[in-house]
Amino acid sequence: MTTVTDNCTAATVTETPAVVLSVRNLSTSFRTDRGIVNAVSKVSFDLHRGESVGLVGESGCGKSVTSKSIMRLLPEHVTCYSQGSVIQLDGENLLNYSERQMRDLRGDRIAMIFQEPMTALNPVFTIGWQLDEALKYHTKLNRRQRKARVLELLDLVEIANPDRRYHEYPHQLSGGMRQRVVIAMALACEPEILIADEPTTALDVTIQAQILRLMNSLQERTGTAILLITHDLGVVAQTCDRVIVMYAGQVVEQASVHDLFHNPAHPYSKALLESIPQSGRKEKGKRLATIEGIVPSLFDMPKACRFADRCGYRQDECVTDLPLVTEDEHGRSVRCHFPVNATSSTESGD
Repeated sequence: MTTVTDNCTAATVTETPAVVLSVRNLSTSFRTDRGIVNAVSKVSFDLHRGESVGLVGESGCGKSVTSKSIMRLLPEHVTCYSQGSVIQLDGENLLNYSERQMRDLRGDRIAMIFQEPMTALNPVFTIGWQLDEALKYHTKLNRRQRKARVLELLDLVEIANPDRRYHEYPHQLSGGMRQRVVIAMALACEPEILIADEPTTALDVTIQAQILRLMNSLQERTGTAILLITHDLGVVAQTCDRVIVMYAGQVVEQASVHDLFHNPAHPYSKALLESIPQSGRKEKGKRLATIEGIVPSLFDMPKACRFADRCGYRQDECVTDLPLVTEDEHGRSVRCHFPVNATSSTESGD
């Protein structure tokens, strides 16, 4: 925050945190036996330093493909990025990086927590060895310094008896402890960007709350920007600053957590929020709200609005014309012909 004064007045100006990652028109396709299939279509968003952004949507909507595109972890021989796709870090497009350059970047400046820790950890190496590997590759610490750092990381993620756990294998740890190890591994080099893909899905609610508190406290200490991929809107409400809603490979809405939860603009966002179970006596005996229909096939995607067949607000224009992205003066955007709560906005093309 910067304070500006002169002889007559005093004003306080809040500076927007710097953008650490800028994704523009990201389109990711795969070569299949049935031809080219487009999994992610023209996704655009910014991630600021110290910010937590939730990426939400149904299974298959493109969340994980988006994150793995950013990390360049998709199999290169079957993956295509459309011309004009940009994943910008420090003014450079990561899609132009060689595999060697990406290896230098992964785990150092950008790190990822994977959904299933048992597959992210190598079962034939000890926890200490696997944590040491990242430090050995990305830092100039000697062996003794690296071990001290590994023990510090294990203590930081609240793993008891780090000296003993250092020599243990993944199968000797519980699911919650393995997830803590994966988080420690991701944070070993204090990355600028942390992508967390369903980091608490397989954990009970107590461990989930501990993991989320841990991620938030580490973010406050290091200023790491977090992209949190999840189905759980409750987690988003507790931990995130902004929300990106995806449907059928497209971003359909971006808004602050407060705006999205209190005033959703896209019918899909509204339907997602209405499908959350509510507590209270008035809700007892009520049927849960559902979203009728199914997600369209990637091989037969509608040319107009992709949500039209399932939308309760559908009009003729929705099934004939492609909706453009509209953005208001606060940076909130929605891809819809008839937003549920329309505000003054400007249009932008695809």
